[in-house]
Amino acid sequence: MTEAEALEKKQQQHKSSNGSVPPPEPLSPLSLPSEATREDTFDHTYREKEGPKPATEIVWRNVVLMTLLHLGALYGVCLIPSASPLTLLWSVLCFLISALGVTAGAHRLWSHRSYKASVPLKIFLGAANSMAFQNDIFEWARDHRVHHKYSETDADPHNAVRGFFFSHIGWLLVRKHPDVIDKGRKLELSDLYADKVVMFQRKYYKPSVLLVCFLIPMFVPWYLWGESLWVAYYIPALLRYTMVLNATWLVNSAAHMWGNKPYDKNINPRENKFVTFSAIGEGFHNYHHTFPYDYSTSEFGCKMNLTTCFIDLMCLLGLAKDCKRVSRELVLARVQRTGDGSHRSG
Repeated sequence: MTEAEALEKKQQQHKSSNGSVPPPEPLSPLSLPSEATREDTFDHTYREKEGPKPATEIVWRNVVLMTLLHLGALYGVCLIPSASPLTLLWSVLCFLISALGVTAGAHRLWSHRSYKASVPLKIFLGAANSMAFQNDIFEWARDHRVHHKYSETDADPHNAVRGFFFSHIGWLLVRKHPDVIDKGRKLELSDLYADKVVMFQRKYYKPSVLLVCFLIPMFVPWYLWGESLWVAYYIPALLRYTMVLNATWLVNSAAHMWGNKPYDKNINPRENKFVTFSAIGEGFHNYHHTFPYDYSTSEFGCKMNLTTCFIDLMCLLGLAKDCKRVSRELVLARVQRTGDGSHRSG
């Protein structure tokens, strides 16, 4: 029996037991035991508890803070005409740096270990991640591994089955489901504990956020080209931060609801071009959940994937190496076996 046949047989057994078809397990490009036991591989053995769901407990502090943040961002939009061109360019640069702290850093490097980074690159990505202000790297990577391991179940931190609002921002406004907490505690996270950059950022996370997420974006325009602190606070700091947040959240929400499924039609994650653009390459989501260890999160390399371009540049400069890729043959085999027929090359 081939590996593909074994997986299909396992799916049929699962379907007969609970009436649903789970996503097939990703096939390793390296065929190493360590790949087979990855913490970002979907766990077919998990079962949601029967009976009523736990009551939703709203975290009102987060509701108030998120409301004020988005109101401040809307005000920042109104200030754009009064900002200097340099301030707007600086805001775009800050957006890209903070986005890379999530995509190339917390996501592809630390959550999925899809490539290796030198210490200088890790320090840059750690600082960029603090600029994004989306929880420290350790917590981000832990929750993301839980998301992949228990995707679209009660143990998924931003379970898209609970709707767009919940998977986009609502999950941050309520207490975590008990299964999310329980499964997160049981993950193997020794690689994160052993990473000095990760643990340093975790220890000094709050002051690092204050410095690189708010103070530096605000004071650079004021000091270098005389922008008003008022505009510098609301545009490169507050508006830029809010846009990075929502670009990241769209991966959890829109990319789990709208788009095609060329690699695996049995799972919710989809290919979404708008999310690919806004999240600098993270919208190839059906591919990513099928092959989570691929450093490019796409079979198309740098096409519409600024994060992949950045990692490739770091490799050219000798700051990154050992990028994991899925072979063309394996991708096409998976397309033939579980795709929805929408696959296009290039």
